[in-house]
Formats: sequence, C-alpha cells, structure tokens
Amino acid sequence: MPPLFSRNTIIIVSILTLLGIGLFIFISLGKKQPEELPKDLPELGIPELNRKPIGSSVGGRNIEAYTYGNGGSHLVFVGGIHGGYEWNSVILAYQFVDYFNENIEAIPEDLTITIIPSANPDGVYDVVGKEGRFQISDISANKEIAGLGRFNARGVDLNRNFDCKWKPKSMWRGEVVNAGLSPFSEPEAVAIRDFILGNSPEAVIFWHSQANAVYASECESGILPKTLSLMKTYSLASGYPAVESFDAYEITGDAEGWLASINIPAITVELQTHETIEWERNLAGVKALLALYSNLD
Repeated sequence: MPPLFSRNTIIIVSILTLLGIGLFIFISLGKKQPEELPKDLPELGIPELNRKPIGSSVGGRNIEAYTYGNGGSHLVFVGGIHGGYEWNSVILAYQFVDYFNENIEAIPEDLTITIIPSANPDGVYDVVGKEGRFQISDISANKEIAGLGRFNARGVDLNRNFDCKWKPKSMWRGEVVNAGLSPFSEPEAVAIRDFILGNSPEAVIFWHSQANAVYASECESGILPKTLSLMKTYSLASGYPAVESFDAYEITGDAEGWLASINIPAITVELQTHETIEWERNLAGVKALLALYSNLD
C-alpha cells in the first residue's frame, strides 16, 4: 500500500538525472525540521524495466517514461510539468510507477499505460537543491519564492510553450510569464510532443496542484466530446469537481490545449494542495479510466 502524505511530510528528491546519473527519491514522514542527506546516497532500485528516456531538459537531465502493458489502447499520465513548484504531482506519478510495478495485473490486457513522472526535471532540481534538501514550508509559507521551480532552466513556463493559441508572453495568476521564443522552443515540450505523436494515445492525463478540480482541455475548436467523458469519469471516481473551462485568467500555449487541437482528449487533474498526493482519490480516478478505456472495440 503506497504511503499517505501529511502536511508535515518532508520530501527529499535527489539530484535528477544529470549526465546519466539516475533519479532517487527519499521520503521522510512526520518530521517538522529538514535533515541533511548523507553525502553518499544509496540507490533505491528504481527498476530499469519499463523505463526509457524520451528526451532531456535544458540542463541535460533525462525526461523518463515508464510503460506497462501491451494493449492496443494507450493512456499517458504526466506529472511535474511545473517542476518543484508542484512537486507532489511528481511524487504521485512515482507512486503509480511503484503501484504498477507491484500490480501489473491491474492493467487490462487491451491497454498500455505510460507514466512520465517529471516533465520538468530542472524545475524539480531548483527546489531540491544541490544538497538534496527540501521542506514543504519553503514553498507553502514563503511568498517570495512561491513560484520556485515552476519554470525550466531558461525561465520558460513549459505549460505555455505548446502550439495552442501560443503567445510569447502568457499569464500565470496575475503575472506575465515567459512562454519561450516559439511553440516547442523548449526541449522538454519537444520531448512530450514527440512522444505523443509517436504513440498516438487515446487520452493524456496531467497531474497538477492545487486547484482541487478536474479540467477539460480545449483549443480553437472547443472541447472534444471524448474529453468530457474522460473528465467526468475521473471526477466521479476521485471526488475532484469537474470543470469544463478554466476562466480565472487567459491560458495560452498549454499542453492540454495542444492535445485538443490534434484531437486527443486530455484533462488536468489538480490536487487539492501542494503538500499531499491524495493517493486513494487518484487511484480511484485512474482505475475508473482503465475501466473506461478497456474493451473500447
């Protein structure tokens, strides 16, 4: 049973893949003060089986995909496009890697599942730091660094760098953010794009935080009918409210919108906080999607 995370959880994520060095994750529960990691970090044994690099970041860190099953219908799950700012989406994705490593029978025979835990490894590294230390309060309580780790190593918001209503300057809350020099100017966005185009999944699910909702994707032609079914299924099973359109401020160049533009249903699952992974809710949501997309023919 994957562990549950409390508000006082301290997540320590080691240096992400750099020049071929693997990604290690260390989790310490219930402690209120950060602790320094030992200098020599033991490998946690993340299995090589099912793992494949699909690209690299501006900083040279691998973007990795874990694929399970051999079915004809393919579902893709993506965490961490906003890096360390939404670190819990990365941890949630790795929990699903662990889950499917231990429960491969949970995947119907006619499905293939791919998990991309960290679409912005440089952003995670910004929060983790060279010494591998991180405390939740560094993000949740310090307004001066509230956006720390959200952007890639060039300062680009990767979820504004895709080809859907792209603009060179986009918005995040009330702030103007850098969307890159052009759509797909950033290698992280290219890695996601090329993987999607090379595998033609039936649907893509992105984990974010912290709006406590499931959002449908749309671009110039509006919301795909299949996207509404995808959104409602995950929402009903997980308990996150379903929201068809995000209207708090203008979003341009988002990955989900680009997927809608190429006729692939996509949703954004927003966890309730930056501090928890809400495992049971998301496990229920994923299981509901496995049932929805199994035996489609």
